[in-house]
Amino acid sequence: MSEPKVLIVDDEEMMRTALEQWLRLSGFQPHVATSADMALEMIDDLHPDVILTDVRMPGLSGLDLLRIVRERALAAEVILITGHGDVPMAVEAMRGGAFDFLQKPYVPDQLVATLRRAAQQAALRREVATLRRRLDGGENELATRLVGASRAMQDLRRAVLELANIPADVIVFGETGTGKEVVARCLHDFSPRAKAPFVAVNCAAIPAELIESELFGHEAGAFTGASGQRVGKFEYANGGTLLLDEIESMPLLAQAKVLRVIQERVVERVGSNKAVPLDVRIVAASKADLAAESAAGRFRADLYYRLNLATLTLAPLRDRGDDCVLLFHHFLGLAAERFARPAPPLHPADVNALMLHGWPGNVRELKAAAERFALGLDATGRSLGAMLAPAAQPLPDAASLAERLAAYERHLIEAELARHDGSIAAVVDALKVPRRTLSEKMSRLGVRR
Repeated sequence: MSEPKVLIVDDEEMMRTALEQWLRLSGFQPHVATSADMALEMIDDLHPDVILTDVRMPGLSGLDLLRIVRERALAAEVILITGHGDVPMAVEAMRGGAFDFLQKPYVPDQLVATLRRAAQQAALRREVATLRRRLDGGENELATRLVGASRAMQDLRRAVLELANIPADVIVFGETGTGKEVVARCLHDFSPRAKAPFVAVNCAAIPAELIESELFGHEAGAFTGASGQRVGKFEYANGGTLLLDEIESMPLLAQAKVLRVIQERVVERVGSNKAVPLDVRIVAASKADLAAESAAGRFRADLYYRLNLATLTLAPLRDRGDDCVLLFHHFLGLAAERFARPAPPLHPADVNALMLHGWPGNVRELKAAAERFALGLDATGRSLGAMLAPAAQPLPDAASLAERLAAYERHLIEAELARHDGSIAAVVDALKVPRRTLSEKMSRLGVRR
């Protein structure tokens, strides 16, 4: 980022002047305050990225300033400048929200590097706050259920609200983990049927010989083991919504009977001749293209046409831009609350890892990653780059020496990148190779930063 704003807070004029000159030469926009009180008066108009403050000052101390900045939930990061005897106090302050502390005398290059990292973190705070404002500015509470600020999610929320009040069956299509059941529940909860049952059935989890009994119910004695009457899912959902999840897995014979129930809006329990009238909305969820499945003969075309009154297509997470960052913060906060522990901060390298990851498991995978990150259970620590990196694939026994060496080099570079949060300079130092050599190897081996 260009010229981050740094507010220098120090009661010593010589220190203020030296810092101001050095930071201006280093590409920052420095501003100075002679006390914490003066800094607080400047913050609202200045909106600094970083506050660089001495700890011991007349009046409010640097720790007092840190506390007030955090109480106001400002985006600025706070770096403390400490004397030797203040180090234990500064470490405690970091637990209270300080970004870092520098012990006098500090190395100027170390100061610049720390300030740049803090400015990146402040930019991240603002980005998340902006996304949250866009989300909270949604037209209704649906935004808290279908979380996302991307155009795809805005369009989805509008479509769900429109369809919720229309008594039409719906197909929800999306990859595994995109939230098809969440959308189905929203269609139900924001409709006039909200007080009636919402019933979800996973068609792939029911054995073929039991699916009719599960869906339609049965009378006592209808078959061996039917000792009593049982109400099926269609009848149990009467007045409400029935989700047929993974409907592409339903056997063709059962599809024919489901088609009749949907067309006639009546159901007959197995072993009964009595037709039970139905007032139920059907939501069919599928990760497969039902039009293609019906063309291939694996799904009944007439059932597809009957269900296809409206279709909602859920975008995969990789196509939703910054939503992965917003969702990660959302799930991280929920996990921290559930586990009764503070949520660890996200650093710029973590955000890069979120944005670069392909998320094959979509929102379900992201939620699990946020929970692991909150618990800190990953063996590599709390580096998201390391947590999300795919495991190295074993080479075949017939792999050549060159292939094995390339795989080993790739593994080493990826491990060091993960360990150093994507810092090329740190990897260069760790592996003791020239920067140009490392760049060439990364390009040749297909290693992403």
